[in-house]
Amino acid sequence: MNKLMTSGDVVAQLRDGMTIGIGGWGPRRKPMALIREILRSPVKDLTVVSYGGADVGMLCAAGKLKKLVFAFVSLDFIPLEPYFRAARQAGAIEVMEIDEGLLLLGLRAAAMRVPFIPTRTGLGTDVLRHNPGIKLVDSPYDDRQWLAMPALPLDVALLHVDRADARGVCQVKGPDLYMDDAFARAAARTYVTCDELVQPEAFEQGEEARYVFWERSETTGVVHVPCGAHPTSCAPLYGFDARHFKEYAASAKEPGGWEKYFERYVACGEEEYLKRAGGAEAVRKLPLPVF
Repeated sequence: MNKLMTSGDVVAQLRDGMTIGIGGWGPRRKPMALIREILRSPVKDLTVVSYGGADVGMLCAAGKLKKLVFAFVSLDFIPLEPYFRAARQAGAIEVMEIDEGLLLLGLRAAAMRVPFIPTRTGLGTDVLRHNPGIKLVDSPYDDRQWLAMPALPLDVALLHVDRADARGVCQVKGPDLYMDDAFARAAARTYVTCDELVQPEAFEQGEEARYVFWERSETTGVVHVPCGAHPTSCAPLYGFDARHFKEYAASAKEPGGWEKYFERYVACGEEEYLKRAGGAEAVRKLPLPVF
């Protein structure tokens, strides 16, 4: 079974108006090579579900985003992603703003193929006031009401992992899986980029299988892209690129800043992008973030 693809193959499967889940967390382990491929494509009017970082900001800057379902959009040391902030303040995108736990429950509901999951999370907060589509349900066992977090089914999930094989077995050895397993199971199709492409026997050694968090049947396609998460981190292989993020954030304050950033780092293609980012050796020396 061979699920190997190119980034171009993956983006060729996307259509205008799709709902796409993007794994990772803020500036950590985002499938940025696939995001850049989307930026180079004509795909538009996307609904994105994400614990957002530069993935969301770049899609906003390029006018690809119609709606965003999110809990936050941050670069961590740059608290509010600049291009997302501009789009949000301009009212350029529709939003469903919820908290981190509710977003996870929405993905889990989709993964379990149920319409909602009842929870106490969000009760007594402005989540309900700002999201009238989220309803309360009566408990069948007592007189209490619960928030019914609706399922967030995805047409496609885009993820980045440390290692994968051609069958779609994916491994994450960093200190946090984030919610990537939930994204994989909530999606009709899941495409994964990996830093290292290995043979199946690699997962049979020692405790390697312990770092595999979803079934290979959930993986539709695998793309081998070394440093494909840059400028975000991919622990334990490399940290996020603070210098690059500062340059990116500064571009948001300049007239025509996005166009200049796009021309320098996106339009050039992935191989040239990595060279302009300092090269693979430099990326792998980036210090890991402290949690």
